[in-house]
Amino acid sequence: MSRFVYTEVEVNLGDFDTKDLIEELQDREAMPSEGSFDAKELLETIWLKRRLGNNDYQTELDQLIYQVLGYAI
Repeated sequence: MSRFVYTEVEVNLGDFDTKDLIEELQDREAMPSEGSFDAKELLETIWLKRRLGNNDYQTELDQLIYQVLGYAI
């Protein structure tokens, strides 16, 4: 027989290792890069275009917004 007790606990996320936080998000499948697209790849494409002075990155930005938020522009 399992019993659950719920309580509020105040924690500081700074007390946790970044690796542990990332692993927790991955376990919850809550990472933006999870699924059928790669958010990091889209961000790198946008970053590189901006870095090179190419302002034609609206398509990639729209894809990223849609994939992460589910909103179409």
